[in-house]
Amino acid sequence: MKPVILIPARMASTRLPNKPLADLNGEPMIVAVWRRAMEADLAPVWVATDTAEIAEAIRAVGGNAVMTKPDHPSGSDRIYEAISRIDPAKDFDLLLNVQGDLPTVAPETIRAVFEPLKDAEVDISTPVAQIHSDDERNASSVVKMIGTPLAPGRFRALYFTRATAPWGEGPLYHHIGLYGWKRAALERFVQIAPSPLEQREKLEQLRALEHGMRIDAVEVAEVPLGVDTQADLEEARRRLGGR
Repeated sequence: MKPVILIPARMASTRLPNKPLADLNGEPMIVAVWRRAMEADLAPVWVATDTAEIAEAIRAVGGNAVMTKPDHPSGSDRIYEAISRIDPAKDFDLLLNVQGDLPTVAPETIRAVFEPLKDAEVDISTPVAQIHSDDERNASSVVKMIGTPLAPGRFRALYFTRATAPWGEGPLYHHIGLYGWKRAALERFVQIAPSPLEQREKLEQLRALEHGMRIDAVEVAEVPLGVDTQADLEEARRRLGGR
């Protein structure tokens, strides 16, 4: 198996303009995310973007960047174009999609996403973390993974929802928006039209489940901070200030 890490990044953010280039303790946020991916020491890292300034910021620190079209409907479509440009010979067969607005993601979390892909039956992998607060349990912005346990810290995902689920006693799991893909699975996924449950829940991964693809989840210790607002950016600066 030969993995590659891809970080999709685009400038179109209504709540935090020019988000990938926002200053994070002296460097653009996209560079901080790239550093976390490099620290995973797992695979080559590429940033896939539609903006020359983002590509220039990555290349300025010695990183790899590839330009993609500006009109992709999702990050999955962007990384599919990116890998097609980077690797037309299809040498890379495992793709790890690290979101470009997760500057505090732990390298251990990135490495954990790779593990389920060693199973020949798994198409997609993703991390989850146990929910410990009522705010998280009840927030529609917190996506919950419903899965059947396969081993300690490993699940086969049956559904993802913004509702508080499953019902009854037991832990709930916060889904974290990183994905590991078998390359063949991504190629299949981008050819499928958005599905009914995907459109209803506004969760792209439901398209894969609705079409019979297997997603395994692995439990990790952290929920990385997603930067969507100025307040999130200030919190990220605080968390990374001691690095």
